[in-house]
Amino acid sequence: MKHVGDRPYSESEKAARRIMEHARAFEPIQDGRICIEKINYPMLYQDKATPAEYWAGLEYAKDRGWLEYHESGTFVRMLQAGKDLFA
Repeated sequence: MKHVGDRPYSESEKAARRIMEHARAFEPIQDGRICIEKINYPMLYQDKATPAEYWAGLEYAKDRGWLEYHESGTFVRMLQAGKDLFA
């Protein structure tokens, strides 16, 4: 029987900070938009976060005013508070 250790993104804040790192890595397109695929693919498939951890991190970033999540679900925008995380 294997013992499962702590998941690295089980805390919403850690997941949100990692999401912000992924968002920062890409050059925004029109009007500062970052396609959601540029964030969710590396978070889910490279970092191995669960969908629940990813969504909790995205909600945390949105609630803190780091990201603006478009109602269509296709893109986000990094807000000034999110840019200040890396200053």
